[in-house]
Amino acid sequence: MSLIVLGTASHVGKSLTVAALCRALYRRGIPVAPFKSQNMSLNSYVTADGSEIGIAQAVQAFAAGVEPEADMNPVLLKPKGDSVSQVVLLGRPYKDVQIRDYYRETDTLLAEAVAAFERLRSRFGNVVAEGAGGAAEVNLYDRDIANIRLARSLRLPIVLVADIERGGVFAQVYGTLALLPEDIRPLVAGVIVNKFRGDPGLFASGVEKLEELTGVPVLGVVPFADIPLPSEDSLSIADKGERAGACPVRIAVLRLPRISNFTDFELLERHATVDYVPPGGSLSGYDCIILPGTKNTVEDLAVLNRHGVGEELRAARARGVPIIGICGGYQMLGSRIHDAAIESENPAEHPGFGLLGVVTAFTGYRKTTVQVRRRATGPGPILPAMGEVEGYEIHMGETERGDLSEAFAGEGASTPDGLVFGTYMHGLFQNPGAVNALLTYLAEQRGVAFEPVTAESGTLGAAASYDDLARHFEEHVDMGAILKWFIVPDSRDRG
Repeated sequence: MSLIVLGTASHVGKSLTVAALCRALYRRGIPVAPFKSQNMSLNSYVTADGSEIGIAQAVQAFAAGVEPEADMNPVLLKPKGDSVSQVVLLGRPYKDVQIRDYYRETDTLLAEAVAAFERLRSRFGNVVAEGAGGAAEVNLYDRDIANIRLARSLRLPIVLVADIERGGVFAQVYGTLALLPEDIRPLVAGVIVNKFRGDPGLFASGVEKLEELTGVPVLGVVPFADIPLPSEDSLSIADKGERAGACPVRIAVLRLPRISNFTDFELLERHATVDYVPPGGSLSGYDCIILPGTKNTVEDLAVLNRHGVGEELRAARARGVPIIGICGGYQMLGSRIHDAAIESENPAEHPGFGLLGVVTAFTGYRKTTVQVRRRATGPGPILPAMGEVEGYEIHMGETERGDLSEAFAGEGASTPDGLVFGTYMHGLFQNPGAVNALLTYLAEQRGVAFEPVTAESGTLGAAASYDDLARHFEEHVDMGAILKWFIVPDSRDRG
């Protein structure tokens, strides 16, 4: 059997609940796979076969002790702006669509999603499925393939997750259940109250009241926990603000309007002060500036130019501040970008910031999606210290580096002094070696101490973080009630 985790709203903790369940089952020797029929996120991951899925499903797969694959997130929507999203179907680019046209594809995409779910269930026996946004979006019921229509197709038990941190948890739960379609409401088998601050025992009377009002058992009250795992989507970036890591080094990451894969920098956040600076924000006083990935290089470049970011970058370069471009940020650092109406409506040449002598061309609707392992080969004080690193590429366009040195074997580009470099490699700074190389140099320049990173806490493969998440979840949730919904192999330890 299997289970669907729905939420009273976006950002209530559905993704981490699924990851926690997957890890708890894995620790009991129970095979399981995660699943999300439709995800909208610019934080994505490339699987071993080059398929692109939401990073949350990759996290959940690693928590379950299995390799991520396309069936775990058959439909991925990547917003490009102006109500347009790229649709990634079963890991591959399908088409760019206006949202009003996307809904015409509902029946087809639902059929693909259900087929993907059944393939997972046939192989793993158990699947934990995650909904999207809030379950009770009544205006979307006829086309909601992530919640209502999926639940109607699968007829699985539902656990509803609510977020008490922002208040209104009674209205969240009661209102959601009241608004669910009559054939879906009986499937709700339990409620989890998430992100409680303080002693969960203080909410005992609240649990009684929720159960009295709804007739649905509360399976647990889970306290807020800061366990280092990659963020799911753009809602998470609003929670970051200014973060002070263990080292006083200050790094600016430009908060592009269409920023993608900002999970690239979450290991850096734990060891330095990383600020996500909006266009127009000051870049002075930072020890390093990073231009991250973006879903639309051309449009985000135009936004940065309108805010005078190019002048600030050139001034920082003159001060000797390292400037690093990742994916779209790499393209922006170049001399120019030729767009054959792929990134924008009309063919055009767009000047880049000119800090790297590379040229990028968008000449066709082709996307590179591949896992990579490379050795840093570029010059200067930072790149040679990185050693071998691994990550993944997700990009449109091809970049010619001209006479510049490669930053990594076979890829990227670097200035001769190594203080400005770009790469298509997402996940670079999830490698402790890359983090140590950058922060050691920046700390030396600032004249402060830096304790090298020795663990992979916070990265995709960090087993300790998944175990911590599972233990935290199990401590506060009735696992006995949940286990009855899964096929437990008799020959294995049930914990």
